[in-house]
Amino acid sequence: MPPLDATTLAAQLGGLIALGFIILAFASRQDDRLLLHLIFANVAFAVHFLLFGEWTAAGITLLVIVRILLARRYRGDWRVMLGMLALNLAVALAVARGPADLWPLVATLFGTVGMFMLRGIPMRLCLAAAALAWLINNALIGSLGGIVAELLALVTNLVTIWRLRRWGIRPSN
Repeated sequence: MPPLDATTLAAQLGGLIALGFIILAFASRQDDRLLLHLIFANVAFAVHFLLFGEWTAAGITLLVIVRILLARRYRGDWRVMLGMLALNLAVALAVARGPADLWPLVATLFGTVGMFMLRGIPMRLCLAAAALAWLINNALIGSLGGIVAELLALVTNLVTIWRLRRWGIRPSN
């Protein structure tokens, strides 16, 4: 874990603020409100990653905001999905400093494919894989809020998958 200087404390606070927005998003019953909270969470995470000096994670997190908006409008459009993946790869190649910077790229790969191309359990499996990749990234940098947020996302996805399988529920689009 990084030393507890003012920048690190501010970074941790940013991660906890993002966690708060993630909790609000998961608690929301309205799609528009859920998306709004996810956008705010990702803005907070981008600042959080910038304060940690994690340029790849910050850039990809900002692109997650764009992905949230595009995936809703262009669901199933492989050209838009490939464009998002290419943009994420370009950002990662431009700012990556080492192998640890691959985790945000892995996370966005799973998240992008899941959000654009899949529904139901396959989508949730991709989102769980994305959460696991972000969890590894956050553990490597010592992000407390990020670890809790991704554990929450991972567990929520896994519980939802279990419930869908157990009760044979087909999620609505």
